[in-house]
Amino acid sequence: MNSGQITIKDLARKLNLSTSTISRALRGLPDVNPATKRKVRKLAEELNYEPNSVALSLVTKRTHIVGIIIPGFIIHFYSSAISAIQEALTESGYNVMICQSGERYQTEINNIHTLLSSRVDGIICSLSRETQDISHLKQIQQKGIPLIMFNRVSKELNVSKVQVNDYGGARDAVEHLVDQGYKRIAHIAGPSTLQISTNRLNGYLDILKKHGLPVEEELIVRSDFTMESGIQCTRKLLSLPEPPDAIFVVCDSAAFGAMKIIKEMGLQIPNDVGIVGFTNEPLAELIDPSLTTVSQPTYEIGQTTAQLFLEQIRLEPEDRFPETRILKSELIVRKSSLLKQSESHVR
Repeated sequence: MNSGQITIKDLARKLNLSTSTISRALRGLPDVNPATKRKVRKLAEELNYEPNSVALSLVTKRTHIVGIIIPGFIIHFYSSAISAIQEALTESGYNVMICQSGERYQTEINNIHTLLSSRVDGIICSLSRETQDISHLKQIQQKGIPLIMFNRVSKELNVSKVQVNDYGGARDAVEHLVDQGYKRIAHIAGPSTLQISTNRLNGYLDILKKHGLPVEEELIVRSDFTMESGIQCTRKLLSLPEPPDAIFVVCDSAAFGAMKIIKEMGLQIPNDVGIVGFTNEPLAELIDPSLTTVSQPTYEIGQTTAQLFLEQIRLEPEDRFPETRILKSELIVRKSSLLKQSESHVR
């Protein structure tokens, strides 16, 4: 017997049985004598036999593997969501292959090819910030493989999606800044290619219009979600002849950068510049001052995403109808935006 991985052929030689008998015994089929089943399973356990998932998939047409593509592991939102997705899928008998695009379009394409060549049963994806052309994602649909998108989704794809109420969360954030007395509110937006950026920008714009506050192009700058871009965008905003007195930032990472440069310029938060972020990263309540932000139910997002996949995989491709589930966000008020310090709900 070879010293490598144990195969069905090894078990067959050891027990003097055919490979087909071994295969049927391991699958518990009724046409195999119970005593034979016991012998086969006992030997398989003794030799630490692991079934060949590729060979099994050729028989069952399923690998019970789900591919997940995210922009990056270091983003807390995704690490939390993946934990929930993996937990739910594991309970239902699936394994996961997790890939990260590193926010690069070409890497995202490579991830798709890798997962498809691994014959995954479905793919769960959140877009990179570079992604504009979604042809590689349409290929998944054409193959009849379930595709579920979450958080960063494409409006051009008619697939099931899980999102938070980005528009409503942005409205709550900017409404709060107006209530605090800020008059010149800027927005550090996300990449224009992503729907979440557009939704949050629209929420910002609509609240300004509601209160008759100026909507000025110079007060809207684009970031790439990183702390470094938050620094650059804020430096640009504060160098204006009439700088903003508050900034609504598309995500917490960029907001952390904004707060860093504001402090370095000798300004005070929130007295000189108020800040509100979006995501509720763990660091948001630990920095000084603590960051007001819009909280996303990351674990629930992961659970809902996994649930949508499980619902889709049980159906034939022609019976799968895309569904979008939008989860609620919550404004968490902290010190970075509180001009009116008497508010009792500060955290």
